[in-house]
Amino acid sequence: MIQFAYTILYVSDVRKSVEFYSRAFGFDVKFIAPGDDYAELLTGNTTLSFASHSLANSNLKDGFQESTPGAKPFGIELGFATRDVEAAVNKAFAEGASLVEKPKEKPWGQVVAYVRDPEGFLIELCTPMN
Repeated sequence: MIQFAYTILYVSDVRKSVEFYSRAFGFDVKFIAPGDDYAELLTGNTTLSFASHSLANSNLKDGFQESTPGAKPFGIELGFATRDVEAAVNKAFAEGASLVEKPKEKPWGQVVAYVRDPEGFLIELCTPMN
């Protein structure tokens, strides 16, 4: 059986990214490697991880496309469920996220908003699906 274990974001500054996600969303730090090239947060069943651009480049011989706040976000998002989307958006914004879409109620009743982290990664903040 295959299990979805983690998502790794390739970032310019691992420690700053970990600190942003910890402050903005309340995730605890699970592990930061010596040298700050890799880190993990406790986020539930699936771990959210961060790797430095230099570590990512050492793993991928042809390189990768870096996320930047000034460019359009990648066609992928991190989804965090919360009962109070507006409060989560406000907290993320206060910690350095940029607002993409204000909270809106979808036809199926879920409230959804979008922010981008300081590295430019897209984050959906939404109410849980019943």
